[in-house]
Amino acid sequence: MDPFVDVMTDDKEQPQEIKVMDQVLKKTIGHVQDSQKKIYEIFEASQQEGSNLHKELQRLNGEVAEVVEHYDEVELKTRKARSHLAMVSRYFDRYSEEDIRKAYENANQLQLELGVLRERETNLRRRRDELQIRLRNLEITIQRAESLITQLGVVFEYLSGSISQMKEELENAQLKSQLGLQIIQAQEDERKRVARDIHDGPAQSMANLVLRTEIIEKLLNQQDFSKVRSELKELKVLVRQSLADVRKIIFDLRPMALDDLGIVPAVRRYAERFQEEYGVETIVQVRGREVRLFSTREVAVFRLIQEALSNVAKHSQATHVHINFHFGDEKLMVAVQDNGIGFDVNGVREKATYGIMGMEERISLLKGRMGFQSAGGKGTVVIFTIPIHDDIDKEDLDGEHEDRIGR
Repeated sequence: MDPFVDVMTDDKEQPQEIKVMDQVLKKTIGHVQDSQKKIYEIFEASQQEGSNLHKELQRLNGEVAEVVEHYDEVELKTRKARSHLAMVSRYFDRYSEEDIRKAYENANQLQLELGVLRERETNLRRRRDELQIRLRNLEITIQRAESLITQLGVVFEYLSGSISQMKEELENAQLKSQLGLQIIQAQEDERKRVARDIHDGPAQSMANLVLRTEIIEKLLNQQDFSKVRSELKELKVLVRQSLADVRKIIFDLRPMALDDLGIVPAVRRYAERFQEEYGVETIVQVRGREVRLFSTREVAVFRLIQEALSNVAKHSQATHVHINFHFGDEKLMVAVQDNGIGFDVNGVREKATYGIMGMEERISLLKGRMGFQSAGGKGTVVIFTIPIHDDIDKEDLDGEHEDRIGR
């Protein structure tokens, strides 16, 4: 049975594609802007609350200083009153009954006043310490919100710049027939992927961050500091994960190693990163004479391998993965084989998962073929072949060749 499944598409232009792509881009930008706006509102509210806490802390410090000064005065009077009372008690025959009574009342009154001042000082210091803790926690929240704002600003600027560049490329692509169609489709795929990654990653984290911040604010009002510390720890983990997701999206937008080194070295580097992140031994092997492909083909092959490894990490429970390149005279064959639990190929194809659909779309653009070999408990092999050169490359052949010689 032939494991390959043809996924060729016809050459008809779909005018709606560009509109859909622009809508996806606008929604992506909108998600980033909304997230940035919400975090900025949290940032401003936290700053305002911090300013109020500073003022309250200054007022408490002033009250503590006044109480301490008054306490010292009363304590001195108390010592004198006790001394006088001791003398009256010792020589009671020298003083009248009224003098003795006044000495006792004065000493007791000063002692009571001293106790009230001591209690007030204790309460004021406790309140001051609580404010200082709240202020420190709030400053941490402000720093994290500011960092997230900066990161989202980088993503927004990057996407905005990419959008402008892509639109220019689309305008130029419309002047070319078959090459233009391929570029448009490829760009749409990349934009959909970016939108999906941002929606599933940073956008969800930002929403969770807002919720966590509201919880912390309520806990601070309730002065439940043990829960506040717990929530802040979770908030720290969430912020770090959001930052990692944003950095991963930026990295995945364009693997620079492809332009500089080619498909095989780029895949080797990605395999090292994949092995380190997921603990799955990943080996890259090459057969035949390695050649450089055109840029669009190298990117497409890289994304196909990337998606195959992503499926390994998510579903296969594998411990080993082999990525095999076989360079022929006219075609390149790539096989990604794991030793995982396998799956029902027909069942997965009927469900039409996004990962497989995305891989088939890329293969169709390259006029290649793709197939799966898998069974329960016997691992999975994803195999695809693409032409090394095709008619869609000929228009750009001279410029691409000169560019590679220049490298």
